[in-house]
Amino acid sequence: MNLDEAKSEICSYIDAISDELIALSHAIHDNPELGYEEYFAHEQLTQVLTDKGLEVEKGAYEIETAFEATAGSSGPVVALLCEYDALPGIGHACGHNIIAAAGIGAGLAASTLTDSFNGRLRILGTPAEEGGGGKVRMLNNGAFDSVEAVLMIHPADADLPNISSLAVQQLRATYSGKAAHAAAAPEKGINALDGAVLGYMGVAALRQHIAPDERLHGIFTNGGQKANIVPESAESTWYARSSTMDRLEVLKSRLVETLKGGAKAAGCEIQIDWINEPYAEVLDNAPILEAYMKNSESIGRIIKAADDGGVVGSTDLGNVSHIVPSIHPMVKVAPKGTAIHTVDFEECAKSQEADDGLLDSAKSLAMTVLDCWHDPTLLTEAKDFFAS
Repeated sequence: MNLDEAKSEICSYIDAISDELIALSHAIHDNPELGYEEYFAHEQLTQVLTDKGLEVEKGAYEIETAFEATAGSSGPVVALLCEYDALPGIGHACGHNIIAAAGIGAGLAASTLTDSFNGRLRILGTPAEEGGGGKVRMLNNGAFDSVEAVLMIHPADADLPNISSLAVQQLRATYSGKAAHAAAAPEKGINALDGAVLGYMGVAALRQHIAPDERLHGIFTNGGQKANIVPESAESTWYARSSTMDRLEVLKSRLVETLKGGAKAAGCEIQIDWINEPYAEVLDNAPILEAYMKNSESIGRIIKAADDGGVVGSTDLGNVSHIVPSIHPMVKVAPKGTAIHTVDFEECAKSQEADDGLLDSAKSLAMTVLDCWHDPTLLTEAKDFFAS
């Protein structure tokens, strides 16, 4: 079987199981779960893989809601990634149900040709992308050992070659003061909330003096217990984002000093804790991405760079992309201008356009897996590009 025939065959395979893939996407969409709590999605996804005859490990790499399915006995290892965690309050407003079903569809299709193309496949279920760093934990636990290429897609409002990614890390600031009666003896108290508020105002001023590709944003998670008690404790959480890990370290330092300034002005103590490991910026691997874009074009879905900067965000795939050649193209599943992490996008993630994007991206991913197996020069070029 030549490559063109094989690509036609796997596209037909995905068409044949399209109803099952769409039902899988909708089921996950209708049962949103936060990071590391994706038990329903984990069961649904692994059951489909098991039913199709793949060898599946549940709770893989020391994470209860991660999984790994494998196919093939020799040749280069290509990994397909599934995400399936949701957001608090707005469910699958990032469309991870589509990522999961597309990864499964591509994996099932490609797995039928491992022997014909002398390739090995690793389908990885990666929990907790939304701040939990599931891929970072899996990377540290060996999930990407021996992998030569990592492929996944992400839904958006346009067909784009990549996400405009930023390195990111989360921070928790805990303020400690002294309680007092707010009416009878306020002078005896030290207001921890004042420290948090002054820190927030300081960051608001700092935002005027950071680079256009940097972000600082935070919320209050504790502002005291009752209005007539001077708050003895307060807490805020923050995200710091910058275009590279090196620049992120500088921005993190500026954020910490600003928050400390608010605490000092209020006379309270502050404890700074960095939450989880940072997410690195994504290093897009051009040779593999070009192969994916050609495959997408072959089925009528044209991918073009955005004129407006595209979708800006952060992902734990960034950490993986610094270790293994990786791609993270975006597939259109919503009308232009529909931002991710919104109620509107959550509704679109179960639409006809989303279903079409799911099937098209599954086909493009599977065809790109075949390219990696079929043409040794592609993985060589990918490694060389990565090394540069």
